[in-house]
Amino acid sequence: MIGFYKVLDVLRKELQDIPFVNTVTYGDISDVDLSKKTIFPLSHFIVNNFSYQGNVVNLSLSLLCMDIVDESKADTIDKFKGNNNEQDVFNTQMNVILRVLDRLKRGQLFDDKYQLDGEPNVEAFVDRFDNKLAGWTCSFNVIIPSDMTIC
Repeated sequence: MIGFYKVLDVLRKELQDIPFVNTVTYGDISDVDLSKKTIFPLSHFIVNNFSYQGNVVNLSLSLLCMDIVDESKADTIDKFKGNNNEQDVFNTQMNVILRVLDRLKRGQLFDDKYQLDGEPNVEAFVDRFDNKLAGWTCSFNVIIPSDMTIC
């Protein structure tokens, strides 16, 4: 099925065009060398499952968008913002996810038959991996045309 390759490729290209993304990866997150600072901000895809719905396939994906949280050695003056860029990371990576979702809902990806199905579920995380990272995990479904034939 070529549609599987195409949906991952168009989403990768879409993410690579966003200024707040440095690297796009796919597969098991434990296979990504998260100790390298040069790969961040990082967007990572995981394919969860799919359902066959006749002439379309509904593909369930998770998109993790993250960046390194930089800690300042200076005394914390603003207790709300703290002495790091965690809020900045959440803001920029939220915008990465929103751009991809908007393109799937009503943008060029939608016009090209890669369409968001249902409501995405987005969850924040901090310090989930070896580095101090922050970001979002977005689980969503994309409907793509089924290119399988009966013959």
